[in-house]
Amino acid sequence: MIKHIVLWRLKDTANGRSKIENARLIKSKLESLYGIVPGLLKIEVGFDVSHTESSSDLALYSEFDSLDSLETYQNHPAHKDVMPLVQAARSERRVVDYEV
Repeated sequence: MIKHIVLWRLKDTANGRSKIENARLIKSKLESLYGIVPGLLKIEVGFDVSHTESSSDLALYSEFDSLDSLETYQNHPAHKDVMPLVQAARSERRVVDYEV
């Protein structure tokens, strides 16, 4: 199994929306990929509640049945449709992929 974790800091405004509006839209769009992308076993997106200087604003936690499935997710048209929204809204991105 592969766990895929992404942390984003978001811009205060982007795409004509506030940070929280973009965060909610990103969450909705990413979580809607469940059941569409083969090999995606679990996906959840959460908002930071601590709001510290070192916090990210948004976290993605997902599980895949294999490294090939993670690659399929990365290249899936439904995932690629979400990418421009995220790229425009983010100021920073960190990712960790690991096998368990």
